[in-house]
Amino acid sequence: MRLLYQTHSPFARKALVFALEAGLGERIEVIHHETSPTLRNEAVYAENPLGKVPVLLRPGLPPLFDSDIICAYLDTLHERAPLIPAHGEARWHVLRLQAVAQGLADSGIKVRWETVRRPEALRYEALREGYTQKLLESYDWLERELDVDSPVHLGHIAVATALGWLAFRELPDFRAGRPRLSAWFDGFERRASMRATPLSGETQD
Repeated sequence: MRLLYQTHSPFARKALVFALEAGLGERIEVIHHETSPTLRNEAVYAENPLGKVPVLLRPGLPPLFDSDIICAYLDTLHERAPLIPAHGEARWHVLRLQAVAQGLADSGIKVRWETVRRPEALRYEALREGYTQKLLESYDWLERELDVDSPVHLGHIAVATALGWLAFRELPDFRAGRPRLSAWFDGFERRASMRATPLSGETQD
């Protein structure tokens, strides 16, 4: 399999960290591609009509895109304990964490547009503040709700890669007043899967 990847995408990193945690790293070739809303990458568009990474290319099968779908597929390929519980409240808990993590990354991207990405004359302060509030509320929710002592699952991977990207881009801080979340994140960052996938680079437009 080949994974179309970007070293500064929280979503691509999530898929790759998941693959490593599932023991599938040796089965995946990682291929870096630069994409952004203002930079058309024809190779990525050929596999994903949204023009975004990650994209998982499977021999003889259609490509899979969106990190949620890629992770769900990868969880069917290994013999370890599932990283996405199959049934009951455990499943919904993990998927709920993934949804919050997705929202964190999406909100952070929007804050960044209104802070440094959009030309200054076109930035909308009220929109930036609205998305900043989503980040802060989600940090507080994770401080209360994250199951910090549970075996690793998709929710943990999604949250850690989202928080790592937010810190990498120097977006609103998640640490102040949240010791439980901060300690968990520091521990998770020391995992081999996270050390093997450091964030780097700038968005190319």
